[in-house]
Amino acid sequence: MFTALKRFFDFCNKTDRDKMYKAIGLGVVKAIFAALRITAIAVVTKGIIDNDMKNEYIFGALAILGLSLLGQFIINLKTTMLQCEAGYHSCCNKRIEIAEHMRYLPMGYFNDNSLGHITSVTTNTMEALADIATRVVMVTTQGILTTFVITAFVFIFDWRIGLLLTAGIGVYAFINAAMQRKTRKGAPRQQKANRELVAAVIEFIQGIAEVKNYNLTSSRAKKLEKAIKAKQYGDTHLEFDVIPYITLQEITTKLTGILMCAVSANFYINGSMSLLYCIMMMISSFMIYESLDVMAGFSALIRSVGVCVDQASEILSIPEMDIEGEEISPANHDIELKNITFAYENRTIINGVDLNIPERTTTAIVGPSGGGKTTLTNLMARFWDVKSGEVLLGGHNVKEYSFDSLMNNFSFVFQRVYLFEDTIANNIRFGEPDAPMEKVIEAAKKARCHDFIMELPDGYDTVIGEGGASLSGGEKQRISIARAIMKDSPVIILDEATANVDPENEAELTKAIEELTREKTIIMIAHRLKTVEHADQIVVIDDGRIVQQGRHEQLMQQKGIYRTFVEDRKKAVSWKL
Repeated sequence: MFTALKRFFDFCNKTDRDKMYKAIGLGVVKAIFAALRITAIAVVTKGIIDNDMKNEYIFGALAILGLSLLGQFIINLKTTMLQCEAGYHSCCNKRIEIAEHMRYLPMGYFNDNSLGHITSVTTNTMEALADIATRVVMVTTQGILTTFVITAFVFIFDWRIGLLLTAGIGVYAFINAAMQRKTRKGAPRQQKANRELVAAVIEFIQGIAEVKNYNLTSSRAKKLEKAIKAKQYGDTHLEFDVIPYITLQEITTKLTGILMCAVSANFYINGSMSLLYCIMMMISSFMIYESLDVMAGFSALIRSVGVCVDQASEILSIPEMDIEGEEISPANHDIELKNITFAYENRTIINGVDLNIPERTTTAIVGPSGGGKTTLTNLMARFWDVKSGEVLLGGHNVKEYSFDSLMNNFSFVFQRVYLFEDTIANNIRFGEPDAPMEKVIEAAKKARCHDFIMELPDGYDTVIGEGGASLSGGEKQRISIARAIMKDSPVIILDEATANVDPENEAELTKAIEELTREKTIIMIAHRLKTVEHADQIVVIDDGRIVQQGRHEQLMQQKGIYRTFVEDRKKAVSWKL
């Protein structure tokens, strides 16, 4: 239990950790105020025993009791605020820290399998820490402190009862430790089920169109239902695992209280303890039971707190790319790849590629699916680091740049566009948040999206759904191009930007791309003939290698993948029903 508490304290930043320690220090004072109730009762009891109940006894007891209650109220208010601030602030800061950390993780880390885990940690796990951890830490630490103070009072009254109480606390601690060991298996299983449920929900929602299209609603719903039941199983079985231990802890505290009362009465009968002390021991037994009993239920959650901390720390422990470079403004934007090799999960994807891309030229990359086209462009922009070889921009290795200064040189238009749940204007000015509205409109006009934006209910202030769900594919593409125009980077990477666009949008999208790419270095991945035949150079990638390279006319004179690619496309276009 103490190990899990320490891990949570270490997880918090220094400011919030200091608040926690301050709250614990105040908790000691609160426990002393709580123990003053024993003194108040002792004053009244002494008056009754002496058959001399004077006003000073009554008022003295009331004064002590009032001081105890007031002190507990004030300190409880302060400690609760400190611990809530520390808990919520820590989780808020950790979310931000995780987000900042993920900025510099290799793009290979982000895949369909990791998204559920990341989402679960940054939402459910952090929310659980904010809500549960603070309460657990507050109750358990206060229970420990109150128990310690009351035990000290008992030793002052009678060391024999103090030893008996210490033995009872020892048995309680032994059972609690056994419970922590039991939850060591259950808590990770519960958190795993939680991650898988989040991933299943995301997959079901994002793929609902395909699910309905192929009439797989029933089977996919069963997968989601299975994840929900696994979460239910994890939660209920964790409860079932700890219930016997919580019961044993409660039995131990009650038996300890009974023994304290019985032994104190026996000591009084045989004359080795005064009646006043006997009554004080009995009252102390109930106060000990109260503090330990409250702590028993919450201590079962300590392991879950530890698991939450471990999951967040796991993401933060993933090595970042080395981003501590220089702020470089290259004299030109030539891109050169020197014998680069890249492997992911022991599978070689790029193997010994050499390529020169002069600035202000257009390079088209084509090839079979899975050949490494997208990976190659990702290596140019340092979304991943090459295993061997060099990637140069303007004569400088991309590893020499700071990550932000390197990104200033690149703009991207992907096949799958993601727009944020915000206004259209803010989505366009995403890379330049303070850009004036005039600049936003200018970029939108160049991207051929001004007209359809003005037809929306609130124009540029229209809030679009998450992922741009309320817009068509072509509209989303043009907004992403407007975003890239706003950034005005010298190198533009187009990854299948027109692959899934309907003919009505394609003409407008082509014009938007022409505005974006004017006087730029263009690197495009494309499957459509008319988007590549006018390129300055065409690079054919297959199985991670460059198998052909040249202009359209040159490659058409060679037997190979490119000529087959062009001929197949022409046959497909000319085919009629």
